[in-house]
Amino acid sequence: MEGKPSLQLRQILQSERVYFNLSTPQLIEEVIQRGEGMLTVSGALSVSTGKYTGRSPGDRYIVKEGSDRDHIAWGPSSAPVPINQSIEEIKFERLYQELLQYLGGKQLYVFEGAAGADAVHRIPIRVINEYAWQNLFAQQLFIHPSQEEPFEPNRAFTIVCAPGFEADPAQHGVNSEAFIIIHLSKRLIIIGGSSYAGEMKKSIFSVLNYLLPKQNVLSMHCSANVGKKGDVALFFGLSGTGKTTLSTDSERRLLGDDEHGWSERGVFNIEGGCYAKCIHLSAEQEPQIWNAIQFGSVLENVIIDKGTRVPDYNDGQLTENTRVAYPLSFIPGSIRSGVADHPRVIIFLTADAFGVLPPLAKLTKEQAVYHFLSGYTCKLAGTERGVTEPEVTFSACFGEPFLPLDPLVYARLFVEKIEKHATQVYLVNTGWTGGSYGTGSRIPLTYTRTLIKAAINGTIQQDAYVVDPIFGLSVPQAVAGVPSELLVTSNAWKDLNAYERAAKRLAQRFVQNFMRFKNVDRKIIEAGPTI
Repeated sequence: MEGKPSLQLRQILQSERVYFNLSTPQLIEEVIQRGEGMLTVSGALSVSTGKYTGRSPGDRYIVKEGSDRDHIAWGPSSAPVPINQSIEEIKFERLYQELLQYLGGKQLYVFEGAAGADAVHRIPIRVINEYAWQNLFAQQLFIHPSQEEPFEPNRAFTIVCAPGFEADPAQHGVNSEAFIIIHLSKRLIIIGGSSYAGEMKKSIFSVLNYLLPKQNVLSMHCSANVGKKGDVALFFGLSGTGKTTLSTDSERRLLGDDEHGWSERGVFNIEGGCYAKCIHLSAEQEPQIWNAIQFGSVLENVIIDKGTRVPDYNDGQLTENTRVAYPLSFIPGSIRSGVADHPRVIIFLTADAFGVLPPLAKLTKEQAVYHFLSGYTCKLAGTERGVTEPEVTFSACFGEPFLPLDPLVYARLFVEKIEKHATQVYLVNTGWTGGSYGTGSRIPLTYTRTLIKAAINGTIQQDAYVVDPIFGLSVPQAVAGVPSELLVTSNAWKDLNAYERAAKRLAQRFVQNFMRFKNVDRKIIEAGPTI
């Protein structure tokens, strides 16, 4: 693969109106002067992303070309959520050329950095933005190059992001005015029609999910932190399940909040910053995130009082998916190198809207693979366009929209690594208890933190367990600091018959979903729920 920019793009980048690697204060000055956003009382920059306040899965594509076409797990057109949609090279090229024409003569901002903290597996990236605030986002989320490792433009993956350029579905063969298209052999990503900055970071994640497994590295949609003794914990989960919140712990050092690789040498962060949800954020519950919202941070779609410039984190009138982007350096004690040892504990996070999964369960190796491939949660409002209430979803490896390869590729790497390093895996429900969504209640964050702490420090290993008769999960009967009636889920329901009906409905959904994995070991299939 080669990332050498086209002649037309090189000419655009040579313009006097193109600014390379501006500092944070310089970019913020540009944002204010151009009317793209405003400063809040804490010094953070506040912006609105307009119509698109979350990722748009139906507008993401991979160009179907060259040898790559044989390796991509192309999604069926009938899939409820589009995954690995293909687009023909000729359609991509037409859209790309029109995008370049649109950018010609415009004032642009370029960030040159990298993705992947491990130098062996790092890729250089160049981000070209129409908006100054999006370039600041890129600067805070990706890794800055070191003086010892100069930027290599011909090896770089280039993102060209122009929200003001909209596609014409009839002419360009796409689904809407928005598009996010990855061209692997050209090492090129083009984004238009959407101002949601998360599309940039997830596009690079998709690229590494293609490249890293070929190097025997497991790419993971997870957060990670490290204890005082160097013990590493990973937190898998879809957006909204608590990856950032639960990995940001004052007693442990943060490695990263969303994307990591697991190589023969250990775990490494793919990014250089964090992208945390802000809805209902409080200084008491999430002090580290709260304090990270300072000069240099980028707030997306948070309602700000125009007079006082004070954010209202409880106001979700624009979206429930309010966000803040900030560099890892804003988290005290974070691991700046981005690399750590092999994980001792893995936590699978799920927000169960049925209210039937336990707050914590210890998994066998087979159960770990089953739940890794299932990737169950209930999608929370706002993370994707059109989601207004929790929706049941199964996303293989807790990140299938970003996995270009067959999920079994990642599952094989996963089981190899947890076996080799004797990693213990737990399933943690951050969703509902005592009833389904609408009747039950959300499991308190303080209890979830207590359970995770017990799992990480190993004290929970000595506790007595009971086995759930439907899901087959080993559930602790008692954990200090957590009400015993909360641990065994059926005990939290007033109506046991209602609980059993809800549990069997969810179990049926698991079984139906797992039928797609026909080439897995029988023991893994049997590790699922019993109907």
